[in-house]
Amino acid sequence: MRPFSYDTAAELFPAAIRKKKRAGFAYRRFGTAAEAVRFAIEELPADSLNGAYLQVEEARFDQSGIRSLYESEAFPLERRPRAPAPAEASADAA
Repeated sequence: MRPFSYDTAAELFPAAIRKKKRAGFAYRRFGTAAEAVRFAIEELPADSLNGAYLQVEEARFDQSGIRSLYESEAFPLERRPRAPAPAEASADAA
């Protein structure tokens, strides 16, 4: 197996949120896999990430694979803290 390249174009297919009438995030294409991984971990709601997959060339990564790529020492981008969920943010303000 050849090493993973974070510079390769990638496609992110988030899972639909069944509890809501509208789907969360739709299919999205990224110029690099690193951008796609960061978006998936830092921007997608947890319920959209659960069931999502990342396609990089012929390789497919599920939620745990995406998280492994993000946590890898080879991940080239700066990691940002994940934004708190709305319930957490309102509890902090009280």
